[in-house]
Amino acid sequence: MKKIIFLILFTILQSNSASLWAQNAPEDVALEKDDFEDAFFESLKQKGIENYDKAIIELEKCLKIQPNNATIYFELGKNYLEEKEYKKAYESFEKATKLDSNNRWFWAGMYDVCYETKEFEKAIPIVLKLIEFKKEYKEELVSLYMNTNQFDAALELINELNDQVGKLEMRNIYKAQILEDPKYRRSERVNLLDQIKKNPKEESNYVALIFLYNKENQEELAQEIAKKLELEIPNSDWAKVSLFKLYLKNNDGENAVKAMNFVLGSLKIDQKIKHRMLNEFLLFIKDKPQFDSDLEKAVSYFDTDKSVEVAKELGKFYQNKKNWEKAIRFYEIQLKKTPDELETALLLLECYTEKGDFDVIEKKAENWLQIYPTQPQFYYYQGLALNQKGAFKKAIDVLESGLDFVIDNPQLELNFNIQLGEAYNGLGDLKKKEYYFSKAESALKNKN
Repeated sequence: MKKIIFLILFTILQSNSASLWAQNAPEDVALEKDDFEDAFFESLKQKGIENYDKAIIELEKCLKIQPNNATIYFELGKNYLEEKEYKKAYESFEKATKLDSNNRWFWAGMYDVCYETKEFEKAIPIVLKLIEFKKEYKEELVSLYMNTNQFDAALELINELNDQVGKLEMRNIYKAQILEDPKYRRSERVNLLDQIKKNPKEESNYVALIFLYNKENQEELAQEIAKKLELEIPNSDWAKVSLFKLYLKNNDGENAVKAMNFVLGSLKIDQKIKHRMLNEFLLFIKDKPQFDSDLEKAVSYFDTDKSVEVAKELGKFYQNKKNWEKAIRFYEIQLKKTPDELETALLLLECYTEKGDFDVIEKKAENWLQIYPTQPQFYYYQGLALNQKGAFKKAIDVLESGLDFVIDNPQLELNFNIQLGEAYNGLGDLKKKEYYFSKAESALKNKN
């Protein structure tokens, strides 16, 4: 089996050594062939068990017999590379290319050394040579141009590859980095306009150009491109994203809603963009109650979104503006999605308190106490509601039970004491009224 394998490998080496053997007597040639074969196979064996230093010794024996064998230099390079002797590895691969410049793997060996040593400038002419063998090496060339800050060359090559073989995520990242520098944006705009003329049905070129115009605050130009995109591709998700802003700017709420709903239902558009659209729409309708139902519908698109609790955030938005009705509406929507969510439940009770709906507060607080029997805030809200309804004795029972669960929360303890004072005052027990009010007053002084 060893002989058969050697004969296969030998055909690779033979062209480099035939003239050398031809100068010797037949018996000398046979001996050299045996010695060469033994040393070569021993080198492969040693390399296979990672004895690279011993493999190198055997390959040097081969070179004494065939000093101009490119394959042996290539094998030497691989072993030196494993040993991290980068200078010797590079010299060995380089020698192989000089003996046989038409072997791609010899050049690839030189590139491997440059990659390991991060000598990116040195690698560029090697990769240019490799491209002659295999066009896919152009992707490596893009990375080398980026690593050596040759952004003009990188951008030109990225655009060429995008046009010829399609876009790749890594190239998109590189391109975005380059276009952070304004001096490259003008040439990129020209390129994108040219690409749109050549292929008006390619959506990504419009999107990239819209992005560039927006980045430079040229909104009108961005909107012009969005309109062109919609004409060429009527169902373009990205056209709707850009036109949505135009509709808001023109106070065209009806078309803004249509564009927003289209985008919110799209699987192509990133959730961050959808969140931003919703925020812009929210600001647009703050004094336009006719769009309240549209806002609720928009929120429903985020039911499965776990990154942001949209309905709760809208509730907070309206609560900060003291719009209790709308805050309650969105907190209720959130609680339909997450019925046991503590923060939303407490925020909702706070809004009902501001609104004065004490029947609702009593019922909801009692229901949540079934889920959170040690949560003092629910006892407080139920006790507050009972006091407002004149059920003072029941309020005292609830508040005293809840006070036992108040730990390291001076403000909540203060609130409990106030409500207990109110309850005893309602029952006419002035002694206990003064007791709890004095505790509340003392806590307030300590707080201040």
